[in-house]
Amino acid sequence: MFFKNLKVYKITEQLGLTTAKLEAALAEHKFNPCMGQDALKMGFCYPMHQSVKSFAHAVNDDNLIVVALRRQEKLLPAAVINEELQPKIDALEAEKGRPLGRKEKQALKEELIQTMLPRAFSRSTVTTAVIDQVNGFVFINTQSASRAEDLLALLRKSLGSLPVVPWVDSNFLCQRMQEWLSGKNLPAGIKLGHAARLKAPDEEGARASFENHILTADEVQSHLEDKLVTELDLQMPELFEFRITETGTFKRLRWHELLANKNDELGWEDLLLRLEADYLLMVNQLREVIKAVGESVSPVVKS
Repeated sequence: MFFKNLKVYKITEQLGLTTAKLEAALAEHKFNPCMGQDALKMGFCYPMHQSVKSFAHAVNDDNLIVVALRRQEKLLPAAVINEELQPKIDALEAEKGRPLGRKEKQALKEELIQTMLPRAFSRSTVTTAVIDQVNGFVFINTQSASRAEDLLALLRKSLGSLPVVPWVDSNFLCQRMQEWLSGKNLPAGIKLGHAARLKAPDEEGARASFENHILTADEVQSHLEDKLVTELDLQMPELFEFRITETGTFKRLRWHELLANKNDELGWEDLLLRLEADYLLMVNQLREVIKAVGESVSPVVKS
């Protein structure tokens, strides 16, 4: 359950949420599966486990509230659509005695999709988030801005408002990432990892990518002269490693075994107790890295 990716948002006003209030609001927008000609459905689902029937689950009272959004979409690959579409186009062109125009083809395609949707397979994904009211953050387990916005948008609709902004100014972060790769002003307790991506700011946008490299090597450092860092691997020794992007997204979170197994003495007999303990452990660590990176990028982020 430890997050593998992370989008972070800063809560700009006191929410004053209670689990009961949020539960009632999310229940109004619970997930219902695609039916018939539905191409996409989204709604809130149980975030902890199917046996724990709550849409908003409190950890440590109402200080942390876990929620989850389920997204289900019908799978209609373009190749499958085109295979069905072309014979219809050919037949209609033969009937009319002329080539079909772009709008006619598009209308035919949309009509075909509607007939194919009821027979299409469905794919579901779940995006989990933790609302940290005390420290003013929303942590979302995704690297996709659109998936994060799906969840935030439905939360806004459910609550009436949700005052959040990205947790860091990307312009300031990019400046700091240049310094970090050069070995300067790294956040407290954080070291360079072994991967980086850089891109030139000109139109051609020359790129350089390094994996499993010693980032202090000259062959890497020389790219700082004409390129900007877009992704950088960092690590908190004995805790976890992560890749931060120029937008402030965290990717490829790799939790150290000692940290991930810290609650093993609790076992799994009480599933809910163990999940709550792991969420609390994870969020405490995420707060630490946000604080360390935020102070380094200061004054953009204030704790």
